[in-house]
Amino acid sequence: MLRPRLIPCLLIQDGGLVKTTKFKDAKYVGDPINAVRIFNEKEADELVVLDIDATVHRVEPNYERIAHLAAECRMPLCYGGGIKTAEQAKRITALGVEKVAISSAALENPQLIAEMAAEIGSQSVVVVLDVKKKLLSKHYEVWTHNGKHNTKRSPLDVIAEVQAQGAGEVVINFIEHEGTMKGMPLDAIKMFKAACRVPFTVMGGAGSLDDLGDVVAENGLLGVAAGSLFVFKGPYRAVLINYPTQAQKREKIYGRCHVQK
Repeated sequence: MLRPRLIPCLLIQDGGLVKTTKFKDAKYVGDPINAVRIFNEKEADELVVLDIDATVHRVEPNYERIAHLAAECRMPLCYGGGIKTAEQAKRITALGVEKVAISSAALENPQLIAEMAAEIGSQSVVVVLDVKKKLLSKHYEVWTHNGKHNTKRSPLDVIAEVQAQGAGEVVINFIEHEGTMKGMPLDAIKMFKAACRVPFTVMGGAGSLDDLGDVVAENGLLGVAAGSLFVFKGPYRAVLINYPTQAQKREKIYGRCHVQK
């Protein structure tokens, strides 16, 4: 039976696990390998790991680190950061990573998506779009390089483009909601999901299982990713790696999956 996916998203900076708020103020929260082991024990549906240094500093993916993460991970793993070529993507999947995520590279060179799909299969190519509303507007634009560069492109146009090139999954990350734990923008999520013909994942703003359940109730089968929700606990954001039990998922998430799209 197909079910919504609840996905922890881990950010790596300077080799450590960090959590940001609106793409700023990175707080160190621990060792990435230790976090992977805990999520293994808690039987997470999937795991996303993003190296937020690699693209900004224009460095190669850290293959040694990726190999360690893949060796430890007992769930499907998606890795992103610094990937610029289909050859790099192929090398990463050869290490045991199921999906490879690109962001700025997909905007700069859309043909890369098709090249990666030819090398590793469309189902393994994930395009992450970081989006933010235009000033004094309801319309969103796509940003890159950790929210520092505005492409001034509509996410809807980019979604259509990357799907045409062969992307197997689209992830929308809401910059203004990221790390705030104040809820997710339901209307925008519904609009972007309606434009997707491929598996769709959203992240940014989840502060409770009810927030994730709200997204599922509106949109049915999709991936819902979160960072702060799965690494912090309580109003003072104490560091605690956590993930819902199967019983909690049935109560808060699966039972609300009424829309099948």
